[in-house]
Amino acid sequence: MEKFRAVLDLHLKHHSALGYGLVTLLTAGGERIFSTVVFQCPCSATWNLPYGLVFLLVPALALFLLGYMLSARTWRLLTGCCAPSARGCCRSGLRGYLVCAQLSAAAALAPLTWVAVALLGGAFYECAASGSAAFARRLCRGRHSSCAGELPLVPCHQAKASDVQDLLKDLKAQSQVLGWILIAVVIIVLLIFTSVSRCLSPVSFLQLKFWKIYLEQEQQILKSKATEHATELAKENVKCFFEGSRPKECNTPSIKEWQQISSLYTFNPKDQYYSLLHKYVNKKEKTHSIRSTEGDTVIPILGFVDSTGINSTPGL
Repeated sequence: MEKFRAVLDLHLKHHSALGYGLVTLLTAGGERIFSTVVFQCPCSATWNLPYGLVFLLVPALALFLLGYMLSARTWRLLTGCCAPSARGCCRSGLRGYLVCAQLSAAAALAPLTWVAVALLGGAFYECAASGSAAFARRLCRGRHSSCAGELPLVPCHQAKASDVQDLLKDLKAQSQVLGWILIAVVIIVLLIFTSVSRCLSPVSFLQLKFWKIYLEQEQQILKSKATEHATELAKENVKCFFEGSRPKECNTPSIKEWQQISSLYTFNPKDQYYSLLHKYVNKKEKTHSIRSTEGDTVIPILGFVDSTGINSTPGL
C-alpha cells in the first residue's frame, strides 16, 4: 500500500513530465512500427519523393492537430466563441495570439519527435531524397553516367553500379545528422523558453508550487460539488416527471456565471487570484464581472491555470 501511495504521489507531482514522456515514447514507437512494417519505398523516380515526404510529414501534421484537440486550453478558448452573445470573445487580440502560440508550442512536441526519430532511422529520408532531381545532380556529380537514373533504386538495393549503391550510406548519414540537429535545436529552444519564462515569472518558485496545489484542490472540490449538484437536480427532475409534481427550487449558476469562470486567465499584480473561480467569487459583489482590466496580462508560465477543468481532457 505504501509503495502504491508513493507511485501515486510521484504521478501527482510530475504528471506533466510523465505525460510528455509517455507521448514521446508512444510517438517514437509508432514511427518504428510504421518504418519497419508499413513503409515500403516504391523505388520509382516518380513516386519516391512524394511517398517519402508523406510518411515523414503527414503523420507529424496529424499529431500536431491531435495535440490541439487534446488540449483543454484549446476548447476553453473556442467553446462558445462564435455564439451571438459572445461579443468580442474571438477578438481577444494579443492575449489570444499568445495563447495560440503556447498551444502550438505544446502541440509541436509529438510531431517533432516523429520527425526526429524518422530522420534517425533514415528510411523516409532515403526514399524521398533518392527521388529528388536536385539531390541527384548533387550526389551524382563525378560518378557513373547512369547514377541519376539508378538513384531511385538505391533504397531497394537494386542499383547495378556499386558506386551508386554506396550513396545509400551518404543518404543515411545526412538523415541522421539532420535528426540530431533537430533534436539539439528543440532542446536548446525549449531550454531558452523555459528559462526566460521562469525568469519573467511574477511569482516566486514556492508560490508557483502553492498555486498548482490550490488548483488541484479547487478542481477536485469543483468536480465533487458539480457531481453532487447535478445528481440532486437530475433526481428532482425525474421524481417530478413520474409523480407529476412541481420541482423544488434548485439554485444553479446562470449561463453568464459559467462564462465568467470559463474564459482565459489573465494575471494582474494588483490582485492575487489563483483561478477564474477565485477571481469571480471575490469580484462578484463589487462589479458583477471579471472583465479584463488595466494591468491584466497573459503570463506564459501561468498557462497551467487554463489547462485545468472539471475534466482534465475535453470531451470531443
